[in-house]
Amino acid sequence: MEHSETQPLLAPDSYRNPQANNSRDIPAGYPDSLPGANHGKNLSWASAYILVVSRVIGSGIFATPGSIVKSAGSIGLTLLVWLVGTILAACGMAVSMEYGCMLPRSGGDKVYLEYTYPRPRFLASTLIAVQAVLLGFTASNCIIFAKYTLFACKVESTDLQQKALAVGLLTAITIIHGCFLKTGIAIQNALGWVKLFLIGAMSLTGVWVLLLHFFGNPIHVSPGAETHTAISWGYLWDGSNWSWSLLSTSLFKVIYSYAGLNNINNVLNEVKDPVRTLKSVCPTALLTAGALYLLANLSYLLVVPLDDIKSSGELVAALLFERLFGEHVGATLFPLAIAISAAGNVMVVTFALARVNQEIARQGFLPWQNFLSSSRPFGSPLGGLLVHYIPSLLVITLPPQGDVYNFILDVEGYPGTIFGLATTIGLLILRYKEPHRLRPYKAWLPAVWLRIVVCLALLAAPFIPPPNWQGDVQFFYATYAIVGLGVIAFAVIYWYVWTVLLPRWGGYKLVETVDTLDDGTGVTKLARS
Repeated sequence: MEHSETQPLLAPDSYRNPQANNSRDIPAGYPDSLPGANHGKNLSWASAYILVVSRVIGSGIFATPGSIVKSAGSIGLTLLVWLVGTILAACGMAVSMEYGCMLPRSGGDKVYLEYTYPRPRFLASTLIAVQAVLLGFTASNCIIFAKYTLFACKVESTDLQQKALAVGLLTAITIIHGCFLKTGIAIQNALGWVKLFLIGAMSLTGVWVLLLHFFGNPIHVSPGAETHTAISWGYLWDGSNWSWSLLSTSLFKVIYSYAGLNNINNVLNEVKDPVRTLKSVCPTALLTAGALYLLANLSYLLVVPLDDIKSSGELVAALLFERLFGEHVGATLFPLAIAISAAGNVMVVTFALARVNQEIARQGFLPWQNFLSSSRPFGSPLGGLLVHYIPSLLVITLPPQGDVYNFILDVEGYPGTIFGLATTIGLLILRYKEPHRLRPYKAWLPAVWLRIVVCLALLAAPFIPPPNWQGDVQFFYATYAIVGLGVIAFAVIYWYVWTVLLPRWGGYKLVETVDTLDDGTGVTKLARS
């Protein structure tokens, strides 16, 4: 391993001098030059791979393809949209990989924004902290797990039962990750491999259909299914809908289907040989997800008639399972597959976001800093898990399911896109300001620019009127984007009042002092002087 991969982050040339924290490469008192949380190197290559691929492949693989087929109108255009979306997702992954290899420590976007934008002082940190407290929740897949588990058990569930089971899953995962660190990693690894096996088996049905078609054997599925007509080039594109409005919406859905390729960046302190692992895990996860998405779409398109897919909406996977395994067996296997997929997703998201919350607490931007920053007594970020648990619990229990619930989930992703744009532009800034900084991986420049264009398009998309001026909620279609911008505006106002206005009125300055907790975690305390 190269020396540069073993030395602490943000001290590339000055590491030989322990007093060199004030070098021109590191903002004075920058917290990420301090010793990180003491969790140990718990994540092997396989664990890191599951952390990424299980985050990317959630329950959406069972629902998203149906809505994209409905918008695209044809088999060929559907597959083309998925191909283009995969390429665009790879551009975003390349940006995260360059940052992660250049600054290999836990925290993800928090580390990258703080390092890239040290001025205005504390602004980047405040933005990340506000997002973590207000929008750092895992609710959707908890509800999905509860809904489909009860459905598989033939229970006529109520909203209360679904919410109770969702809270139970969230609580159990929080306890496991907080009190039994290695057991939690083992469980999420097991769930991840089971998920890959189930989705892989489902996806390979498309290959099976193609082989039967090639050898001239009639396909036999459940009653009511019919063999497709001869596949030709014209058949693939028949019915294509080239409307840019619908295609852009479909493309955004594909891009969001790859969200989480940077999940490993949040936990790099715990990854063995982080730079080398990052450079191989992310492309492998992208190829895995891309292959499974492609095969799943082929399975849907070859087993289920196209008109049925268009009318099914998000139930296309249910039709596939029913046609392959019959109404009774399919009605059990389908919801169980979704429940397992959702539970695995909740585990890896909780694991990663808890580390981000702990990094925020280390810098002094959350109350009860010593508790939230510490890894005692179980060597895990109990405080970070608690910061993640509370908003997730509130989002699950308080709003009614329906428009308000969907709205909250939409709001969650919008500020993340803003941060994605900021980090991508920041990558170009760092290449200009620090051309000689060691970069074990360097993103292709056209991919960086393409990523900027995609982020701008995603930010503008909510304000483009949908067909009939009707989105997925009953109120104004762009409300979630406006609220997302409102969260950013609130963070900026809070930062200005706390770091500029109050110190000016009170005649004091905010200063940072370095401290070390009993478990060896380095923290930065903010005090008045």
